[in-house]
Amino acid sequence: MNASTEEQPSSSFDGLKWGVVALLLAAAIGGNYYYGQESVLLRAIGVVFAVGVAGLVAMQTFKGRNAVAFAKESRTEVRKVVWPTRQEAIQTTGIVLVVTLLMSLLLWGLDSVLFWVVGLITGMKVL
Repeated sequence: MNASTEEQPSSSFDGLKWGVVALLLAAAIGGNYYYGQESVLLRAIGVVFAVGVAGLVAMQTFKGRNAVAFAKESRTEVRKVVWPTRQEAIQTTGIVLVVTLLMSLLLWGLDSVLFWVVGLITGMKVL
């Protein structure tokens, strides 16, 4: 069975909740525009508050709960990563730079040779 055709459990109010989220975000944008003469700090606080409330409402939906669970799992996985030491990072960067330089020289040489061959075949000389 296709994943998109499977029935996903969701609340009957999820659509309504997403509508509330959209209205809150629209109110944040409209309010920021409408109160353009007010202090930037007050408008920023209002926008942050509205976006925060919209996020809290969104987290109450099925997709929102899945997103929060994914974020928690991602944080756990990031903690498991073995990051390279400074010396390893410098060496890897050096290798990438040298290989990039060599490949650019190789492609420049190949382009020059092909340009010269095409000039010989067509009899056209371009400076």
